[in-house]
Amino acid sequence: MTAKVILVFDLDDTLYLERDYARSGFEAVGRWLRDELSVEGFSQICEELLNSGARGDIFDKALECLGRERNPALIKRLVEIYRSHEPEISLTEDSARYIARRERDLPLALITDGPLETQSSKVRALGLEGLIDRIVYTGAFGPGFGKPHPRAFEIVESWARPFGAPLAYVADNPLKDFVTPRARGWLTVQVERPLRVHDVAAPADEYLPHGKINNLDELDPMLDELMEKC
Repeated sequence: MTAKVILVFDLDDTLYLERDYARSGFEAVGRWLRDELSVEGFSQICEELLNSGARGDIFDKALECLGRERNPALIKRLVEIYRSHEPEISLTEDSARYIARRERDLPLALITDGPLETQSSKVRALGLEGLIDRIVYTGAFGPGFGKPHPRAFEIVESWARPFGAPLAYVADNPLKDFVTPRARGWLTVQVERPLRVHDVAAPADEYLPHGKINNLDELDPMLDELMEKC
């Protein structure tokens, strides 16, 4: 890459596949249900529901498929297990290649939404603590500060200011990822992975990224192209 920018990554469906985390969580919950309540087949049903497009209420639907009555207390416990489990996930091959080969004359950062315990467990499982110089968890700020709230982006700007280089946010979700950094003068690049969980359209032009790629192997040429236009 000839363009000198400070790269700031999203996490889910940007550096790894979020459905891999879901599969890991389903298996953790399934083991608990098998051991504690003698319920079999839960994780397989959850994965089938996810692949069919179900979102949000997968646990309720899976239990219904297994003939279990709706039980809010049980669902709450299953969600706790899902969010707190130690995930079995890995960087996508292109992400691992990119981070390994990138020249480290400028640092890397990461901004990620979600419960702090959940997101930090993902970072640990992926080995990113030793690869990313600044990690910002919006879940650490409390409710209301997830993207597109500007707080996380402001923190990264303050951290990056001494390096004197432009910022680029690389992420996947046009509903929340690009509108704020774009308004603040950052470059924005969307990674459109075929297996991403959230395949959604931008609600307005200001939510669109400056460029789109399929994987991180295409990132440097895209950044060079965008920098030439600036």
